Amino acid sequence: MFNLNKTIPTPKLWSKKKSQQRRSPFFFLSLFLLSLIFLFFLTFTSIPKSLFSSSSSKTTALSLQFPHCEIRISGEKFLWYAPHSGFSNQLSEFKNALLMAGILNRTLIIPPILSHHAIALGSCPKFRVQSAKEIRVSVWDHVIELITSEGEGKLERGVRKECRARNRGTFPSLRYVSMADIIDISSVLSSSHVRAIDFRVFVSSWCGLDLDLACSKEPNTQPTYVVDSLKQCRSLLSGVDGNIDRCLFAVDDDCRTTVWTYGNDEADGALDSFQPNEQLKKKKKISYVRRRRDVYKTLGPGSKADSATVLAFGTLFTAPYKGSELYIDIQKAPRDSNIQSLIKKIKFLPFVPEIISSGKQFAVQTVKAPFLCAQLRLLDGQFKNHWEATFSGLKQKLDSLSQTGSRPIHVFVMTDLPRGNWTGNYLGDLAKDSTNFKLYFMNEEDSLVMETAKKLALAGHGLRFGSSLGGIESTDMVAKLQKHCAPRILPDILLFIEETICSCGSLGFFGTAGSTIADNIEIMRKFSSCSNQREDHKMM
Repeated sequence: MFNLNKTIPTPKLWSKKKSQQRRSPFFFLSLFLLSLIFLFFLTFTSIPKSLFSSSSSKTTALSLQFPHCEIRISGEKFLWYAPHSGFSNQLSEFKNALLMAGILNRTLIIPPILSHHAIALGSCPKFRVQSAKEIRVSVWDHVIELITSEGEGKLERGVRKECRARNRGTFPSLRYVSMADIIDISSVLSSSHVRAIDFRVFVSSWCGLDLDLACSKEPNTQPTYVVDSLKQCRSLLSGVDGNIDRCLFAVDDDCRTTVWTYGNDEADGALDSFQPNEQLKKKKKISYVRRRRDVYKTLGPGSKADSATVLAFGTLFTAPYKGSELYIDIQKAPRDSNIQSLIKKIKFLPFVPEIISSGKQFAVQTVKAPFLCAQLRLLDGQFKNHWEATFSGLKQKLDSLSQTGSRPIHVFVMTDLPRGNWTGNYLGDLAKDSTNFKLYFMNEEDSLVMETAKKLALAGHGLRFGSSLGGIESTDMVAKLQKHCAPRILPDILLFIEETICSCGSLGFFGTAGSTIADNIEIMRKFSSCSNQREDHKMM
């Protein structure tokens, strides 16, 4: 039994002498340090090293926000840019993009053809332009509109009413036309180190977007996750959130500060010959300094930009100005035979065969005689103020032909002035003088134009550039895009057929001074774009 009265002995207290003993300060310090080392070891083994730097912390946070940054497409690196203005300017930028992609060994993301002047750059000579970030955002918004919306646009001018009625209510009136749907770049890609991928294919893969779903739904019925994904990819590819290590590098240097060069003997960073004058500096309160920078040294191997999967430019437009170039001055590359060959090839990029064939067909089967092409730009921008000079130049050209050739003189007229407005001007006079002149022109509703547009829509040249992805998945993706994201209405290709016809004019060409359309036609004529026209004419 338990003895409840048992007294529990009181424990002995430590002697006073022992309680007064103290541990050495080094003992506690050593214990504290060992604890820290143990804690550090545990955390170091479980947390990536990149998190111990502030910049890397930002990168990791953005990588979580943009999972696309972790995606690598066959180990390739890409180049994106923001085209703008009319088609001729966009074509000029496309050539520069091919050149930059070749120099930097990146796969070019092929953009669509933007609606005429939907995006404006501004004026480089006046140092008044949109920033690279602003123009990238504007281009992204317009491109997505072309993919998903059913709004009217310039690319829709050649559409029959029944074609619109057939598609309304079932699909958006997709207006997306790739630059590669119109321009034949097969020879450039097959004989150089340049690679290319369609924008739709790239975005579908890299951004994880269901573009096939976006294309097959009305804009106001898009699933929330599709809308969110579009916004997220817009922010990333446009560089809104800045650069992200190993993911995206946004080139924000524009024509106000930079002229890109390649492989020349001048010092990298040297001052360009064109600088803002003192009057402009005071009036606009600007302090820009334009420097010439080697694009390979700045953005190529060894640079921070080179590690990024995507290199995003703003505009790539350039033009000669006061003894220099506005933005890109790469006329030759004597030390790099591959790039020198590429420079020569991109000077002239032909239209796709369907367009070339239609232009030749009109010249041979409709005109059926030697003719002069007159390209008259009269309504757009500065040209509406120069009618007198334009008509005077055309009259001189025709007077010269009248003195040496037979009559009537055959003239193909390419103009933005509607025929209903020819009355009371020189065009109206020419149309009335059927004894001396016979005029030809094309309309958007002409059967030749409509049939060619249908052939292009079926050909789908642009979506063929999805091979960079490789594998069965990429094939399935391209097939879905071809099914759901092909244009539901016929593209406006009148301009391209007209330019081809003008390249076939054996009596010569008269173009509007200062028009980039005229410049493009001159290049086509220089490179004998219609060289087989005479042989076709003999075969009739």
